[in-house]
Amino acid sequence: MKRLFCLLYLLIHFTLQAQGLFPLNEKKYIDSLKISVNNTSDNTSKANAYFLLSSYYKITDTTVSKKYLENGKKLRGKDPFTEAIYYYYEGLYEQDLNNEKASALFQKAITALSKLKGQKPAMYRALCWYNYGILQKNKEGYPFLIKTMIEKSIPTAEQYGEGKILGFLYAQLALMFTYNAEFEKAGRYNEKALQILERKEPNSTELFYAYLNTSSNYCYQAKCSMGKQFLDKAGNMVRSYPDSSSNTFYYYNRVLYFIGIQQHEEALQTIEKGLFYAKKFHQKLQMQMFYFHKYDIFKKLKRYAEAKNLLEEILAEKTLARDLNNRKTIYSHLSSINEIMGNLDEALSWEKKYSTLNDSLNAENVKLEINKLETRFNTSEKEKKIAFLNAEKNQKQMEVNQKNSYLWLLSLVLLLFLSLLIFLFIIYRKNKNLSEQKEINLQQKIEDIKQKEELSLTKAILDGEERERERIARDLHDGLGGMLAGVKINFSTWSSNHLHPEKDQEFYKILGQLDNSVSELRHVARNLMPESLLNFGLETAIHDLCEFYSRKNLEIDFQAIDINKTLPLNIQLNIYRIVQELLANAVKHAEASSILLQCSQSGEKFLITIEDNGKGFDKNIKNTPQSMGLRNLKNRVNYLKGKMEINSDDQGTTINIELNINGE
Repeated sequence: MKRLFCLLYLLIHFTLQAQGLFPLNEKKYIDSLKISVNNTSDNTSKANAYFLLSSYYKITDTTVSKKYLENGKKLRGKDPFTEAIYYYYEGLYEQDLNNEKASALFQKAITALSKLKGQKPAMYRALCWYNYGILQKNKEGYPFLIKTMIEKSIPTAEQYGEGKILGFLYAQLALMFTYNAEFEKAGRYNEKALQILERKEPNSTELFYAYLNTSSNYCYQAKCSMGKQFLDKAGNMVRSYPDSSSNTFYYYNRVLYFIGIQQHEEALQTIEKGLFYAKKFHQKLQMQMFYFHKYDIFKKLKRYAEAKNLLEEILAEKTLARDLNNRKTIYSHLSSINEIMGNLDEALSWEKKYSTLNDSLNAENVKLEINKLETRFNTSEKEKKIAFLNAEKNQKQMEVNQKNSYLWLLSLVLLLFLSLLIFLFIIYRKNKNLSEQKEINLQQKIEDIKQKEELSLTKAILDGEERERERIARDLHDGLGGMLAGVKINFSTWSSNHLHPEKDQEFYKILGQLDNSVSELRHVARNLMPESLLNFGLETAIHDLCEFYSRKNLEIDFQAIDINKTLPLNIQLNIYRIVQELLANAVKHAEASSILLQCSQSGEKFLITIEDNGKGFDKNIKNTPQSMGLRNLKNRVNYLKGKMEINSDDQGTTINIELNINGE
C-alpha cells in the first residue's frame, strides 16, 4: 500500500508539473495575462500570453485551452522563437490526449530551439527534454526518464547558470529517486534545488513544491519530524493565497505527515480540508488519493464498513480504476476487507475478479511477447534473403570477371608466347595463394558458426529456464494459490455455520495451517520470479536475496559498488541468477558462519566476489550437487562471455567472477 501511495504521489505531481508551474497567486497571474491579450498591440507578446493561458486551462477546461492555443498560433508570425515554443505548448496540450503526437511535437520544438542562441531557447529546450522523457516513461521506464534528465534536460539548463528552471528540474529528479526508494540521492537533489530557489527565487511556486518534495521524502523514510520544518515553510508560502489550487497539494503532504506520526484523527480532518480544494478545482486524481488515504486510516482504526464503502466509491468513480493494475489492487483490498468483516461470499467474489483480471493482464503480456518474437523472426528472414541475393550477385560478378580474364589471356597468347608462360605462372601462384586463403577463411567461418550455435543454445536454455520459472511462479501464485485461498474461504464459511470456536479448536488449528501454506506457496512463487528485480533493480533484488538466506548463525555482508540501474533486464536477471546460485551453494554446503558478497561495476565489466569461512570443497569431484551447481554457474558466466576463478580449502572458499555486460 505504501508503494502504491508513493507511485500515485509521483503521478499527481507529474500531472501538475509536466505542463509547468503557475504562481501561487493564480488570480493575479491570469488577470495579468488577459490584460496583456486585450491591451498589448505587439502580436508576439499576445501570442506568448495566449500560450500561457492555454497551458493554465489545460487541466480544468480543454476547450478553453484549445481556443487560446489556436489564437496564439494565428499571431505567432515569422518569429523563429515564437514558432518553436508553439510546438512546445501544443505538445503540452496533446500530452494527455495523444502521447505519440505530443512526443513528436516536443522533438520538433527541440530541433527548432537548437538553432537559436540565448537563455530563453535553452530553458524551453530543457523543458522539452523533460516532458519528452515523461511521455517515454511508460514505454522505456523510469531509468530512461532519469537518463534523459541527467544527460539532456539538466545540462541544457546548467549552460546559463542557476535559476528557476534548474531548481525545478533538480526537484523533479529528486521526486523520481524518492519513488524508487533512493531516499539519500533524492535528499541530495532536493538540497540542490532548495539552495538555488531560496537564493534566486524565494517566493516562487517552484520553491513551494521543492519544500513539499523534501517533506514527503522524509515522511516516506519515517522521519516525519525532520520533514515538518519544510512542510511548515510551504504552509507559510501558500497561507496568503486561500484561493490557490496549490492548497490541495499542501494539505495532501500534511496528511502524509499526520499518518507518519500516527495521528489519524488529525489526518482525517486534514483530508476533509484537502477534499474541499480538490473538489473546488476539479482535481479528480487528487480527490481519489485523499479517499485512498482515508480508506487506509479507516482500516487501521478498524472502521471496516467505512473503509469498504470508500473502496467501492473509488472503483465506481473510475479515475484510478481506469488503470488495470490499480483496479487489480482495489479488487485485492476489497477481498481482504470483506474477509476481515466476515463477508466471505463477497470476499470470494472480489478474489475471483482479481484472479480474472490478473490472468487477463498476464495473457496480454504473453501476446505482446509473441508479437515481438514474430517481428524478430520476420526481420531475421528478410536479412537472410537479402544476404542470399547479395551472395548471388557477387557470384555472377565473379563469373563475369573470370570471362574477361580469359579473353585477356587469349589475346596475350596471340601476341607473345613467352608472356603467356610468365602470365600463366603468375596466375598459378596467385590461384594457389587464394585457395589457401579461402581454406583459412572457411575454417574461421566454421569456428564462428560453432561459437554462435553454442551461444544460441545457451541463450535458448537460459531463456527457456526463465520462462518456465515465470510460468511456474504464475501458476503457483494465481492458480494453486487462488484455489487454496478459495478453499480457505469456503472452510471459514462452513465452520462459522457448523462449528464452535472453543469446542472445535483442532479444526481452526488446521485452518490456520492451511493459511500458512497459502503464504508459503506465494513466497515460493515470488522466489521463482523475483518481483523486487523487476520493480526496483538489481541492487535491491540482491539485497533482498541476502536477507532471505541470512540465518541466526549465518551473517551475510553484501557490498554494492557503482551498480548501474540502466543495465538491460536480461543481463540483470542472469547476474541475479548467478548470485542466487553462489549464495545457495554456500548456504547449503559450506557450513559457514560468515559470507562476504561484493558486486561492483566498472565500465563494461561486472565483478562478483563471494567469500565464506566454511569447510571448502573439491571442485574436481563430479556428479555431486556442488558440481551441478558449478556447471549451471559456468553456463551463465559463458553466456555473458565472462571468467570464473575458484579457490577452496579447509579454511573456506573464494569465487571471483568477471562478466562482460556490453550486450550479447
